Amino acid sequence: MDGDINKETRKKVKDYSCLTELKEKYEQFRKKHDLPIFNDINKAFDIEELDPESDFLIRKIRRYVSEKLAGYMRFIEILLNPSNAPIFFFKLIKKLDNSDKETLTKLYEELGNIELETITLDLEYNEEKEVDLIKKFYNLFNNEISKDLLKILKKLGNGENNKSKENNGSYFG
Repeated sequence: MDGDINKETRKKVKDYSCLTELKEKYEQFRKKHDLPIFNDINKAFDIEELDPESDFLIRKIRRYVSEKLAGYMRFIEILLNPSNAPIFFFKLIKKLDNSDKETLTKLYEELGNIELETITLDLEYNEEKEVDLIKKFYNLFNNEISKDLLKILKKLGNGENNKSKENNGSYFG
């Protein structure tokens, strides 16, 4: 029993020290490049899960953040083009109006452009461009993506517009 407690304690100490090291390394980049404070970017993208052992930590952070944004892009793609979506989504999609679809299309295009920038940086490392893209991700997420998606998710869930739109011309109508 004592061995299990020691293992748990060692794991917690190791996790704590990795997080502390990550915060310290990030703080150096933050001061150098005027990045968002650690807690803010961590709330948005859960970067605390990253291992700080890297010669290219800023690239690692950008890749992690871009993976999160790619997940939002895939979700938006399902809403805009549900041809291969699970059946569950078809009922939800009927709740979206043209304004919602325009918002989703705009977000999708912005995320697509960011995806292209991400691939470019994967092919050619540049610390300044990595930092600029992290800032762009953070600002886009806080100013548009989170707000717009939350509004649409409330509509899709049990929030706004509980009934799906009537579409008498629809095959599923």
